[in-house]
Amino acid sequence: SKPYNLAFSVSATSRNPRENEKEGMDYYFLSEGVFMGKIDRQEFLEWEEVYPGIFYGTLKSEVEKILDSGKNVIFDVDVKGGLNIKNYFGDRALAVFVAPPSVETLRERLRKRSTETDEKMAVRLAKAEFEMGFAPQFDVILVNDQLEVALREAETIVEKFLAQSKGLRAQGTGHGANSNQ
Repeated sequence: SKPYNLAFSVSATSRNPRENEKEGMDYYFLSEGVFMGKIDRQEFLEWEEVYPGIFYGTLKSEVEKILDSGKNVIFDVDVKGGLNIKNYFGDRALAVFVAPPSVETLRERLRKRSTETDEKMAVRLAKAEFEMGFAPQFDVILVNDQLEVALREAETIVEKFLAQSKGLRAQGTGHGANSNQ
């Protein structure tokens, strides 16, 4: 892979960590109270109550840390977060909607992952179907059918974007790109 000078923005969440997730690596795991305090103090670039009582957000401090290091920021956020980041940064951000080939494929992937109860899986699938309706608002829709192919396509998309713009590098203020699972 080529050097795109990218750094991943680690999101914050109020949900509990899954078995193999690490603090500060996969997410910043915050209690709901701490998360709400950060919302009140406007410490998030974007945030969303993704499921009842479960919040996700992008900390401004995380993005500033990456930008201050001179890197381009890449985000992995839900559709509302992605559109909020795109609206905030405009042409300096590339919004990529990563879509499953179909809802049935997504159902199968979640079943194989075995981290969801049937009830949680139903909620996730309903949310995914809803989110797919937002795909046309993104700059690019990337269908993740075969992982290796999707990765090559993603690399080409990012390469093109960075070649024709300065991306979101540390120039006073600036920030990144987005994807949705």
